[in-house]
Amino acid sequence: MWGKEKINPEKALYQHANMVYRLALLQMKNKSDAEDVFQEVFLRLVQHQDKISDEEHLKAWLIRVTLNCCKKQFDSAWRRKTVSMEEQKEAGYEEEYEENVIYKEVQNLPEKYRTVIHLFYFEEYSVKEIGEITGQKESAVKTQLSRARGILKEKLKGEFGYEPGI
Repeated sequence: MWGKEKINPEKALYQHANMVYRLALLQMKNKSDAEDVFQEVFLRLVQHQDKISDEEHLKAWLIRVTLNCCKKQFDSAWRRKTVSMEEQKEAGYEEEYEENVIYKEVQNLPEKYRTVIHLFYFEEYSVKEIGEITGQKESAVKTQLSRARGILKEKLKGEFGYEPGI
């Protein structure tokens, strides 16, 4: 196709590795599963690189594929039969966040809230862009962000020296 710049998977790996891994770790809640998802995402990128039109499309594509791979991993029979994260805690990347109360509470949010919070605050996507990536209406994304913030506000009440009514 004329004028279409081909995506370089190696360059994409260097540019977007941290984003994909953080999102996978947030969704999967453990290092091993996040690494599996990470590998699957970049393998798919190599297989489908000719379908990606530009850098902006690439980032959105990587996020969508990461979320889909996480869902696929959760639905697998193998995962249903393995030991949970609480029963077998792994050391490593997630230790950085273990003591972070906000990170813990974000991880405890339902998946749909975790996803929009991550995309909005960590990846700095707009509500419109999150809607396009997740296939939802902007109003649904706004509602999920609002509800997630409300849950976090309630759970974190008093954690940072703020006590309502004082």
